Amino acid sequence: MKKGTLYLFSLAVVFAFLASASSSALGAEFYKNKTIRFVVGYSPGGGYDTYTRAVARHMGKYIPGNPTPIVQNMTGGGSLIAANYIYNRAKPDGLTVGNWNGGLILQKTLGEKKARFEGDKFGWVGAPVKGLPACAIMGFTGLKTLEDVMKYGKRLKMGATRAGSTTDDLPKILNKTLGTNFDVISGYRGTATIRIAMQKGEIDGACWGWESMGVTARAMLDAKGDEKLIPFLIQGKDNSPEVRNLPQVTNVIKGKDNLSTFNAWMATYQFQRPISLPPGTPKSRLNILRKAYAAVMKDPQFLAEAKKSKLIINYVSGPEIEKYVHQIMNTPAKAKEALSFLVRKKKKK
Repeated sequence: MKKGTLYLFSLAVVFAFLASASSSALGAEFYKNKTIRFVVGYSPGGGYDTYTRAVARHMGKYIPGNPTPIVQNMTGGGSLIAANYIYNRAKPDGLTVGNWNGGLILQKTLGEKKARFEGDKFGWVGAPVKGLPACAIMGFTGLKTLEDVMKYGKRLKMGATRAGSTTDDLPKILNKTLGTNFDVISGYRGTATIRIAMQKGEIDGACWGWESMGVTARAMLDAKGDEKLIPFLIQGKDNSPEVRNLPQVTNVIKGKDNLSTFNAWMATYQFQRPISLPPGTPKSRLNILRKAYAAVMKDPQFLAEAKKSKLIINYVSGPEIEKYVHQIMNTPAKAKEALSFLVRKKKKK
């Protein structure tokens, strides 16, 4: 009996090895001399763009056949244009991957009609980080702390891309649950253009992920006086001096319902800047790209570059993302009702 079991186990190992070798050979045959395109839903110089380019520089060497990576920025709609493109128009051949805001899945769940996709039908490859949403204000406002912001008598202009992004959603959630007085100015193409607007004095501040802010806005964080960008609120722990002692959103929001509203929204922050494939992409190619992406996340050269650039790396696998997407798509009715104000309403004619 024991010999029979051992024999069957050995056969299983051999077949698994042969299957893996066959998949690798087929992958090498398909990807050789090809180009793999990374479509980023935001403008160059922002967090999505920065993370994608860092990954793309290394991913080709872990894909059988070593395809050449290129990065294309497809801006608009807070990355909604890119998400719709990947779902509806990109060829499902494993040569086009998307990097767009996972918060749009919540928007779709809340009834956003312009989100023409189903979150659970994408091929989820992986994400480099879990997010740390944070808010910051410019030095020229004269404000430095959350207490200053709460006591400020005027409306503060906060820059944003569109509904479904942290830049747009978080200030609105804080208005509703914490009583802040933010005027959300939407329409920017990414955090890079939002940073320029802050430097010009067009807007007073913005909310977006610290994992991006700490890198892409470094010059502003290190500036002095009116030019300085000052974080005043965060959700999640980080040892960077600018944010390690800041108030946590979940500690300052009062009321069970308000806290539940915020936590339902935070589910999208469990996988930030995820890489996705169009529906119908062969499972074999999804698995090849998942394996390659996971290898990049452990690559010493990539990690050294990420550390030098102060990029936070906290890898989330494709199967993990699938679970979070399922959770978001099944947001309880009460939470959906509470978050419904985040969805853009059609203007009445």
